[in-house]
Amino acid sequence: MPDIVFRTEDITKVYDTGDVKVHALDGVDLQLYSGELTVLLGPSGSGKSTLLNILGGLDHATDGHVWFRQTELTDMTNRELTKYRRDHVGFVFQFYNLVPSLTARENVQLVTDVAHDPMSAAEALGLVGLDHRMDHFPSEMSGGEQQRVAIARAIAKRPDILLCDEPTGALDSSTGIQVLEVLQSINDRFGTTTVVITHNAEIRRMAHRVIYFRDGKISETQVNDHRLAPSEIKW
Repeated sequence: MPDIVFRTEDITKVYDTGDVKVHALDGVDLQLYSGELTVLLGPSGSGKSTLLNILGGLDHATDGHVWFRQTELTDMTNRELTKYRRDHVGFVFQFYNLVPSLTARENVQLVTDVAHDPMSAAEALGLVGLDHRMDHFPSEMSGGEQQRVAIARAIAKRPDILLCDEPTGALDSSTGIQVLEVLQSINDRFGTTTVVITHNAEIRRMAHRVIYFRDGKISETQVNDHRLAPSEIKW
């Protein structure tokens, strides 16, 4: 069996809005494994992004326990979580989060300048097929190219985990497939544990495992015996 990278035990997340308490997560028990590409699938508001933020150290659970390997994240201070994110986690968001005044190379260097053992910005951009666009600004690139720069930035520090929140949500189908091909290639080549949140049910076909969310809970888990390449997915 592959190593367990993440383990959660009965975690909850409650947002107190004053008059109403919103239960974003309601007792989630989960295990994610080394080298696995997992898709979290479910409707908006089902708790997927909340879980991803807790795993990535961007938020705390209200109750329960979260482990990264043998380290418990649950009671870490903000300073400790910042170090955890810097050393172990790469993030890819729906809207790229690039700095518009910096070139592709410079955007990636924002990470490589603070990481312990990074690859070069040129190497990271080459892995996503953008070695010819390194000195271009985000405004000079398509949405798919910008998202690939965001992936290059995420992988440049050689993270243990790559957490992707709707990475194709702002893209058309052909561009989205290119981005998924990059994510699958990174997972296959480096064994980076990869978690992809999506509303698009077809993307589940490229995953090793699919975890379905509904109303803050895991409703079903499915293992894919036959994974498809992104180009085989019917968008």
